[in-house]
Amino acid sequence: MRAGISKVNTVRLMKQKSLKSSMQRGARKHQRGFTLIEIMVVVVILGILAALVVPNILGNVDEARATAAQQDIRAIESALDMFRLDNFRYPSTEEGIEALVTRPVDPNIKKWKPYLKKLPNDPWGNPYQYLSPGTQGEIDIYSFGADGQPGGEGVNADVGNWSSN
Repeated sequence: MRAGISKVNTVRLMKQKSLKSSMQRGARKHQRGFTLIEIMVVVVILGILAALVVPNILGNVDEARATAAQQDIRAIESALDMFRLDNFRYPSTEEGIEALVTRPVDPNIKKWKPYLKKLPNDPWGNPYQYLSPGTQGEIDIYSFGADGQPGGEGVNADVGNWSSN
């Protein structure tokens, strides 16, 4: 009888294995990768999105640089106001905004301290300009913009303390 039970168990095991392997083959038939057409559709959609989004981002970079320049100019202007409170005058054009980080040689300056840790460059990598007396106000602090030249329009326009008021 044992041989009969053993054969029955063997047949059952073989049927189960056969059933499992046929199920796995069926499952494989339903698993498939992406077709070339599907991949191309996704690439085209991503290209369209990039074409719409990238110009908006690039435009914001120029706007952000102008805003950063205005913020730097306000910080320099505040430091110049502190210099004036301590010394009863703004630095001359010759002394420049360097007077905010390096003590001027003028012996009349009695209460000098570093008003800025270091002088920032504008967002385009150029030094800020300073005039005292200014042509636009009591003092002028400005950047020549992206082109580094006086005047200009758009991203090349000058950014100064007169334009941040």
